[in-house]
Amino acid sequence: MDSVLRQDLDPDLYEVIIINDGSTDNSLKVANSYAERYHNISVVTKTNGGVGSARNEGLTLAKGDYIYFIDPDDYLADAVLPILLKTADDNNLDILTFASKSVEYGKLLNLHSIDKNVELSEITSGINYISNYKFQNEVWWYLIKRSFIEETELKFIEDRWMEDAILTAQLFTRAQKMATFPLDAHRHVIISSSAMKSKEPIHYLKVIDDNRNAAMVFESMIADLEVKEVNKACIKRLRTRQQSFVFFMMVRMLKSTISLKNVKVSLDELSGTNAYPLTDFAGIDYQGFKYKLLTMLFNKKPVFYLLFRIFNPILKRL
Repeated sequence: MDSVLRQDLDPDLYEVIIINDGSTDNSLKVANSYAERYHNISVVTKTNGGVGSARNEGLTLAKGDYIYFIDPDDYLADAVLPILLKTADDNNLDILTFASKSVEYGKLLNLHSIDKNVELSEITSGINYISNYKFQNEVWWYLIKRSFIEETELKFIEDRWMEDAILTAQLFTRAQKMATFPLDAHRHVIISSSAMKSKEPIHYLKVIDDNRNAAMVFESMIADLEVKEVNKACIKRLRTRQQSFVFFMMVRMLKSTISLKNVKVSLDELSGTNAYPLTDFAGIDYQGFKYKLLTMLFNKKPVFYLLFRIFNPILKRL
């Protein structure tokens, strides 16, 4: 919150909406303390519904010309939003992406050593953007024009992980004016206890299934783009992203409590699509020997089932 307030923006020109998604710790008290001190900050408390539900709530309430989502464990460099907003507004962009760095908790980067001597890329469609740039799944590395996202009528999926990966691809493929401005603006703080890193059995199984679901959603999205005959480079990169969901799902399977029976059900379902086997995964976006080796092993179901029996921590399997 402090980093959001250190943006050199007139408080009358921007709003901060804090969604308290059924927190059980001291978060609401902290959020309310900010709202009491700053008139442009509001707090909305709702029953816990997950990340997608919380973000949809904020999306519904937002009034600004541009929308930005930031996670509670991340932060912004000082005075970067005015630069990004002016760039997006001056060029009437649907989406503007920027640079993000990952930092370990307790090793926060200097907020004042930001290189602002950067240039805007060529303005292009989202389809061409995907073709030319490796993009991230998350929503905290780009601004979205509010009128654009409202016109798409897109929302985050709820009660599932990978909600940002799905919405990011959906938005990018619909954007008519999009560009990247490689300003070093955002810090993603890596915390071992974060939700996506949790190894709690029930949660871990849900992440596995949500990776499977994301791959299936991408299948229909890619099929629609193929009907429209969009450029092959875009299709290739989206296919790579789709198969990355399956690859990392399979890695998680080896370390989870999932049954072999359910592993086979998932892979059989995915085998009916272009998501599996992983023919488009290892390559320009996922380079290196380990990706090539694991892809080769994962693509042979009997080999993967053997690996599952060897590495899975639970001995009793059906």
